[in-house]
Amino acid sequence: MKFNITKIANAILFMLDNKVSHLNDKKVAVLLFLMDYKHLEKFDAKIFGETYIKSKRNPEPKTLGNIFDIIANSEDLEEADERLYIIQELLDHLDIEILTKEKYIELKFLKMEEEFDESLFEKEELKTLIKIVAQHKNKTPRKMANLCFSIDKVRETANGEVII
Repeated sequence: MKFNITKIANAILFMLDNKVSHLNDKKVAVLLFLMDYKHLEKFDAKIFGETYIKSKRNPEPKTLGNIFDIIANSEDLEEADERLYIIQELLDHLDIEILTKEKYIELKFLKMEEEFDESLFEKEELKTLIKIVAQHKNKTPRKMANLCFSIDKVRETANGEVII
């Protein structure tokens, strides 16, 4: 399966609709990882087509993490850069506020007029989305990251290596 930014944007819209607290780029990354991990475990397929790399703090989505860094640092991209298309697709669905903190930059997601499109997801994928969001909607990004390290596959993977 190929990386699917439209599904990711809609998953974030779903999170916003469900009033997920503390929703920033780190929490989105961990929620997407948990959705893909659980779905892969049960159905032998990921939902978003993302690759997740183990970092010291949490699983990092390879493509989306790069996109979040570009947005956070307001990097200029060449017009032919495929990442520009990915960013535009994401921004077609929602707005992103860049908050500069003392030691880091945080991305906050804001709903515009675009609505969550459940038709993009298969029935089982939708069930996975609903279940993971319900289980973790009130947890902090730090608690979410720590939760990932309770997963054997995450603990057994070396830093910088692919988890899934």
